[in-house]
Amino acid sequence: MREHHFLASAEVDRYLAFVPGPLKEIALELRSVVASVCPEATERILWNGLSYHNDRHGGPVKGAICQIELHRDHVRLSFIHGVRLADPTSLLGGDRLSKRYLMLKSYDAAPWGEIRQLIEEAARLDPSTFAPLSHGKG
Repeated sequence: MREHHFLASAEVDRYLAFVPGPLKEIALELRSVVASVCPEATERILWNGLSYHNDRHGGPVKGAICQIELHRDHVRLSFIHGVRLADPTSLLGGDRLSKRYLMLKSYDAAPWGEIRQLIEEAARLDPSTFAPLSHGKG
């Protein structure tokens, strides 16, 4: 197991070099929230974004916490196991079997408190306890 689970700042800076400033600001704040909520997470550049997972629960899919996806005009915070998260304010969208996401276009308009709660909950999930999902309902 690696001693440092998060990528070096220089590597992340290179990855984000061509991302527009406002979106980079959102991505870096999300990264900071993940680091403060779950410092034991493993960070990787994967699937067009920064991906976070818990090695104790599995790799980037089974042990997934969240992913910061970079798009042309927004940042998408995705949760592979999102259907299993409480979402009392209905922030999460998506119609896949399990994956849910939140689209962020503005740093100032982002619901940072709720985002932190979603990441905290995602970090606590243990996939070994999951019952199978049905296509009719999550």
